[in-house]
Amino acid sequence: MANYRKDYYQEGSHVYNELNVLEAFRKALTTWARWVDASVNPMKTMVFFRGYSASHFGGGQWNSGGACDSETKPIKNETYLKPYPPKMLVLESVLKGMKTHVTYLNITRLTDFRKDGHPSIYRKHPKQTVPEDERVAPLKYQDCSHWCLPGVPDSWNELLYAELLVKENKMRQHQRRAR
Repeated sequence: MANYRKDYYQEGSHVYNELNVLEAFRKALTTWARWVDASVNPMKTMVFFRGYSASHFGGGQWNSGGACDSETKPIKNETYLKPYPPKMLVLESVLKGMKTHVTYLNITRLTDFRKDGHPSIYRKHPKQTVPEDERVAPLKYQDCSHWCLPGVPDSWNELLYAELLVKENKMRQHQRRAR
């Protein structure tokens, strides 16, 4: 007899024996949004939400035949991008319903273009030989969730910094007008 495990999810007094991933994500974000709206003073605090970085595995997931190595050029034609993730549409919907302004740093689409920004072929010096264990099991060394530094994550930081500068400038202008 197989050892079968079932997960249950409780919200208030209601118990779900199954919960769709997008619905669970919406519920989690809605809980977060309610907390932000109830707890954050937008006159004193800025709220930022950064999206997630896109995956560049082709041919399956990382643990079932997918690969992301040997990419050397970014995607330049939008038709080659993956469809915009439904989770990000859920996020955008929740953000629109909030009373507190949240600055959304949408790095998801930005990183989708940069399939070349992962260490993969760049993690070794060109004169180094590929170790035996990597030659035998190359899929074990896929690194699509890691990014070259400096590189793509620096763009995320630059977006955040630019947004902070813009907000600071607007705040100073507002203070000058109030005097």
